[in-house]
Amino acid sequence: MTDVADKKPNLGRFGSFTLGLTPQQAKEIEALGYGAVWVGGSPPAELAWVEPILAATTTLQVATGIVNIWTAPAKQVAESFHRIDQAYPGRFLLGIGVGHPEAHSEYRKPYDALVEYLDRLDEHGVPANRRVVAALGPRVLKLSAQRSAGAHPYLSPPEHTAQARELLGPSAFLAPGHQVVLTSDTEKARKVGRKALDIYFDLVNYRSNWKRLGFSDEEITRPGSDRLVDSVIAYGTPEQIAARLKEHLDAGADHVPVLVLTKDENLVPALAELAGPLGLNQS
Repeated sequence: MTDVADKKPNLGRFGSFTLGLTPQQAKEIEALGYGAVWVGGSPPAELAWVEPILAATTTLQVATGIVNIWTAPAKQVAESFHRIDQAYPGRFLLGIGVGHPEAHSEYRKPYDALVEYLDRLDEHGVPANRRVVAALGPRVLKLSAQRSAGAHPYLSPPEHTAQARELLGPSAFLAPGHQVVLTSDTEKARKVGRKALDIYFDLVNYRSNWKRLGFSDEEITRPGSDRLVDSVIAYGTPEQIAARLKEHLDAGADHVPVLVLTKDENLVPALAELAGPLGLNQS
């Protein structure tokens, strides 16, 4: 078992979560004071897109949210990690996860497969404190603290963050991603939020997590209750959104990746609106 206590990654309090971005956007996001960019999806093992982002910036960290253990072989991912870390020491955080049983035909015994993947990363020299695990349930949350820097939950409210911190202990890194809609129009925000949530109503790990948090079967069935949408989608004025995101920090998060539900070309302007209320140091 790997001891990663007192080796938390330092990504600042807030980062940007996106499914893709250009090096120029990364440079602008860094200038706004965000500490990291998290790139979602299931990127291929070579991670060739990481270096151009790091080359365009100076202090910004890049994290994967997440590399899928079923589609990205550990050996190749480890080779990519070492290549990136050698060129840009300490600026790349490897986020891994098991994906969803509904999406991968070879998906089986996910916990055991995750343990085996972490073993392979150990064998290939990927430091435990430079990787995090996508974790929602108690068993994987505990594993993330034991075998990595910590956990990267997603679509979970601050109540889950508080529970996760209790399970993880004080030394593990906790970075819950939260979705955002920049509008004070409640009906519009919920419409955008439901569209973003649509795929997750069919995924058992998210459904199970919401049920553990007290949501009923009816609430987590498409299109989802207003209470569910409001718990995982922050909306309102920039100040109201910032207050909601800061609830994660108050609940024990170290860092909050912010996923703005907007068009790619509007990403940086939206993050700029939030930067001040989030208390970021803009250059």
